[in-house]
Amino acid sequence: MINIIDSLGTNYVLCKKKSDDMNLDNSITTLMTSELRTANPDDKLIVLKHIYEKQDFHSHIPVTEGAKLVGIVSLIDFMHAIEDATLDDEHEAYHAQQVRDIMTPNPISISPESTIRQAAEILAEKSFHSVLIAEKGDLKGIVTTHDILKELVK
Repeated sequence: MINIIDSLGTNYVLCKKKSDDMNLDNSITTLMTSELRTANPDDKLIVLKHIYEKQDFHSHIPVTEGAKLVGIVSLIDFMHAIEDATLDDEHEAYHAQQVRDIMTPNPISISPESTIRQAAEILAEKSFHSVLIAEKGDLKGIVTTHDILKELVK
């Protein structure tokens, strides 16, 4: 540990980095979630509802046609689209629109060769909460700010 005292007398204690701490230059694949639930642009919003109802799910749902990444839907996008809908699966809001109507098309993605640092920089600079990992347009995974923070505090 290193003690630093600033000009106002405030004492800061800095800990040296342990060798097993997260290395920001490691591949993003070491943190990404690769088993993803995705939606298709032609799906009705009820499909998104069912995905969001699952435990331990990211708040962002990739949208794919086959393996090709074509969009992303955030929980905020979904909540705006369904407005005051009830939890009843039969509510009209879940059947009136398709995923393509609310998705953000052509989302930013990075390659599997990208580093954790590169993903973190995108998340910080763009004020995103997730970044998709794709190779030649094929979706490979997702990393969120939560994933990176969770790894930092391990």
